Amino acid sequence: MALKVKLIEYTPNPEKVIASAAKLCYSAVGIDEIQQNLEGDKSKKFLDMLMSYGHESPIEHVSFTFVAEGVSRSLTHQLVRHRLASYSQQSQRYVKLSQFEYIIPPEIEKNEEAKKIYIEAMEATQKAYNKLADILKENYIKNGMNSPASEKKAIEDARYVFPNACETKIMLTMNARTLMNFFKHRCCNRAQWEIRALANEMLKQVREVAPVLFKYGGPSCLNGICPEGKMTCGKKEEMRKMYLRI
Repeated sequence: MALKVKLIEYTPNPEKVIASAAKLCYSAVGIDEIQQNLEGDKSKKFLDMLMSYGHESPIEHVSFTFVAEGVSRSLTHQLVRHRLASYSQQSQRYVKLSQFEYIIPPEIEKNEEAKKIYIEAMEATQKAYNKLADILKENYIKNGMNSPASEKKAIEDARYVFPNACETKIMLTMNARTLMNFFKHRCCNRAQWEIRALANEMLKQVREVAPVLFKYGGPSCLNGICPEGKMTCGKKEEMRKMYLRI
């Protein structure tokens, strides 16, 4: 199942909001006058200067909400480690997966033997889930539980057989500062392939609505030394060229 990412909402006029917040810190006048002086390209010019200085606290005032589909549970386990964010994920407790979708890693996809083993494992998992759900539901009904409740209770335990590959859907909201941190870690060449694809698509979409704000978005090596030490990919210049065009 293919990755699908959509930016569904964001703070209106995000770049002007940030410029206003930053100006307010150092201005003797009120917000009305500050915003009047940020009309047209003035807010963009000021924000460009602000971001070049690495002054990040004002960018917390704007947030971005995405929906990601066609992602694995393996990805979302990594994603929710970014704790300064809000998440809503499809529940396996309340949604019965009569035919679960799954993500196939590229290296498995291109190897015929590996792919055959992988798909067989996914099909066996579905059969095990269905059988477990039926057995548990029947037992709950025998013990006096009504049918709707018994099914929900049954799939609550049957879901334990599902693998990390299981496809899921998740909504996430991050402020701009958290997003910048997310991009630093997950756009890196050493990030796991699936979450890196997600991060790249998210960066592409926020740059469309806030190009100045996310001008420096991307892996850490874009704006300084690589933090990976001996584990560096050694492609700093290549990464800089790529993310200037993302």
